[in-house]
Amino acid sequence: VNKHKPWIETSYHGVITENTEVVLLDPPLVALDKDAPIPYAGEICAFNIQGLESPFEAVVLNGTSGEGQLRARGLVDCEAQKEYTFIIQAHDCGSGPGGAEGKKSHKAAVHIQVNDVNEFAPVFRESEYRASVIEGKIYDNILQVEATDQDCSPQYSQICNYQITTARTPFAIDRNGNIRNTEKLSYDRQQQYEIQVTAWDCGQKRALQSVPVRIDVKPVCKPGWQEDRNKHMDYEPGTGSKQLFPKMHLETCGGPLSSARTTVELQTSHIGKGCDRETYSEKSLQKLCGASSGSTDLLPAPSTATNWTASLVTDSGRDSELIFRFDGRQAAKIPDWVVPQNLTDHFTIATWMKHGPSPGLRAEKETLLCNSDKTEMNRHHYSLYVHNCRLVFLLRRDFTQVDTFRPAEFHWKLEQICDKEWHYVINVEFPVVTLYVDGVTYDPYLVTDDWPIHPSQIDVQLTVGACWQDFSFAPELRCTRQLTAWCVGGEVKKPRFTQYFRGSLSGLTIRPGKIESQKVISCLQACKEGLDINSLESLDKSIKFHFNPAQSILVMEGEDLDNMNTAMRKVSYINSRQFPTPGARRLRISTSVQCFGEDTCITIPDIDAVVMVLQPSEPRITISGADRLIRPESDFRASDGIALFQDLHIVSTVTRADAAARHTARQPEVLEEIIHNLDYCDILVLGEELRPEEESLQVEGGALLGKHLDATNSTSGVSVYGVDSMSSYEQVIRQVRYQHWQPTQLAERRFQLTCSELNGRYTSNEFKLEVSVLRGSDPGEHISHIVAPPQYMQVRRPSMLHDLYPSHSSAAVPSAATVVIVMCIAALVVVVVLGIYRIHLTHQQEVKLEETAKEAGTSWDDSALTITVNPMENLQEPQAEEEADDEITSAESDDSEEEVDIQLPKVERQSRKGQSWGQISSTSAQKQQRVDWSDWDGSS
Repeated sequence: VNKHKPWIETSYHGVITENTEVVLLDPPLVALDKDAPIPYAGEICAFNIQGLESPFEAVVLNGTSGEGQLRARGLVDCEAQKEYTFIIQAHDCGSGPGGAEGKKSHKAAVHIQVNDVNEFAPVFRESEYRASVIEGKIYDNILQVEATDQDCSPQYSQICNYQITTARTPFAIDRNGNIRNTEKLSYDRQQQYEIQVTAWDCGQKRALQSVPVRIDVKPVCKPGWQEDRNKHMDYEPGTGSKQLFPKMHLETCGGPLSSARTTVELQTSHIGKGCDRETYSEKSLQKLCGASSGSTDLLPAPSTATNWTASLVTDSGRDSELIFRFDGRQAAKIPDWVVPQNLTDHFTIATWMKHGPSPGLRAEKETLLCNSDKTEMNRHHYSLYVHNCRLVFLLRRDFTQVDTFRPAEFHWKLEQICDKEWHYVINVEFPVVTLYVDGVTYDPYLVTDDWPIHPSQIDVQLTVGACWQDFSFAPELRCTRQLTAWCVGGEVKKPRFTQYFRGSLSGLTIRPGKIESQKVISCLQACKEGLDINSLESLDKSIKFHFNPAQSILVMEGEDLDNMNTAMRKVSYINSRQFPTPGARRLRISTSVQCFGEDTCITIPDIDAVVMVLQPSEPRITISGADRLIRPESDFRASDGIALFQDLHIVSTVTRADAAARHTARQPEVLEEIIHNLDYCDILVLGEELRPEEESLQVEGGALLGKHLDATNSTSGVSVYGVDSMSSYEQVIRQVRYQHWQPTQLAERRFQLTCSELNGRYTSNEFKLEVSVLRGSDPGEHISHIVAPPQYMQVRRPSMLHDLYPSHSSAAVPSAATVVIVMCIAALVVVVVLGIYRIHLTHQQEVKLEETAKEAGTSWDDSALTITVNPMENLQEPQAEEEADDEITSAESDDSEEEVDIQLPKVERQSRKGQSWGQISSTSAQKQQRVDWSDWDGSS
């Protein structure tokens, strides 16, 4: 009878090595039963493990003795789990076979530990290590390498040793992976070292792969901007913005910085008026910017009409508009008819000014603009002058305008007045005078009041570059100390100018009755080149930056060095001009650094660089159209005359540099058409000037409306000027009309058209047009192509004929008479082929034949190509033929030499086969017929 339960220990401790099956238990697994040796009741049949997740099982080795064994159901991994705990119970075999009514022992706890096997090798955390050192120093620790091991036990997972495997290297490594140099390194001897490092774990398993360690040797640290850059950078026009310092960074040699300030300056004072602006005239720029009309240009380009600037010194060689240099000896008197007469309280004075400090401790006044008495009293009514680097504006009214003590003199103290750089200066609106310098507003620091000027009958004189004064003295006047400058050798001198200006001026204008808006002022002084920042939105918010109005100076401030370096790499150069001025643009970078508690702790040297703007692809401006115009007399006498350039076309092409490089000997040159502005087109009369009593040449009224263009005409021609598109110029020039009231006296007129971009920097071809009068036409009747035959006929070719048949030369046509005969034969043969009836119906079919000729593509003027053969005329009389040859004019001869051998119809060529020029002439002399040139449509 099964009376007793099996008995086992209350707890077991076991050890199993990973990747093995048997667990070594302490104590061994044995179950005892007091029912022994009774069969079944005293035998042990099983050991049960509670916990399905346990990877172990217990088996009975001997049921009688109760011995058992604990085994792993699969491979045990220490790295996955180091320990296991579960419950085990023993079962006896019960009272009979099959374990019926078997009994269970109590539950025992089993604790199993998994022993590790050194199966993993050390692995380094990084694929490579980099560090830099300064030459001449011994470092205790340059950098540390670190390896790890995936084994689970401390013995096999810890790294016990590192080793440098590269031979003969000046470096050493300790057990913790710290690398140091064993000797002082020299930058001149070697700039970089590469060593291999390996590692061992505490089970003496070595890393499968060594790790490379690169150590850069740098020269002794010098604070400043460090970069791999070329100080000479090329800029190709039309490429937009280009980064200037893509790899630059600031080296501070480890100093504790609190802030850094960097200034990048684009030095362009050697280019025109401070930077690469559009080289249009000041008047054209004012139109482009929307400035108010009515301004008076006091410094125009010298010409017959504006001769007061002819004696001034110009700053030649600039790719910019006219600049006048004043050296203290030149000045200009403005004619009275130029001076604005209605200068009220609201007006604008604008100019470009470049001025430096004057020599001497107490410099004299330097006058830019002065309006003073012509004689006697020398009163200054208004003037703009510089005194001790102060800009002063004087405006005094007379008693007829105001009789109160009021502000009269306004002073500004600005650095720009004497910095020897170009500035755009505007002062407007009295009595609250506002000064704009480069678009920035400045208030006067000093305002002086004065009484109005007493009225007088003295005329005033407006001058530029000095002030007009009349030092006239009575003969008995003695030369005092104050007047010794004007008294030499007892003779009284009468100088006319004083207070000369020393500097440069350009675009000096006065606009009475109107003040300019801030938008117009900013547009007028805007620069077409400058500094820029790429991806401004990505700039760190801690960086503060500021541009000057011309964008030639950029100032950046920041506290974080990395952010400053990032901002510096975004600085770029941009030039928005389509055809920029080529040449060097100099750059200067200056930096100041502040440390904690100190004003400046590190000195950063300045850096100079150059941006070279390459030569742009030059445009080729081409004018095309009909070069010969023949009109009846009635058209010339019409009220609006004739339009000279109705089919005018202006195009501009350019050959790109990259496209030119791809050209080969077999490939023709390909030009790319571009769109840009013109600034003037001149229509000149060739030969004798126009006679105003008989003829006129002018632009049709209303043609200039809505355009930035003006026009002037004279007996020499018409000039259209202003900055506008080529299409606008085409529209205006197509409406230039020529009128002649007595066309019977007109032999011919020849005109020449040229256009320009950038004040003559790029000019077009010289397009010539010849105008002739069609004789014998009645103004009141329709002009027929079949007219009364003249005794001698004249054949002219259209200008396009030479283009259609370029292979023929003028040498192929012996004379004008021969050409006339050949044309007659061709017309006669065509008439024979088409039928006799076409001869009688020619006049009725005139309109239809003209339309047929147009559809065939001909662009000839039929009125000039009418061929008439008189059937009643006896061409066999040699005397009449000789007289006809004698009366051919020189103009006809010149034209006939340019005639092209026109291909005759097939029927005519067969009839001419085997005939010489003389035979053709004799044959034509026997045929008499009247033929219209329009009978042949040229299709054969």
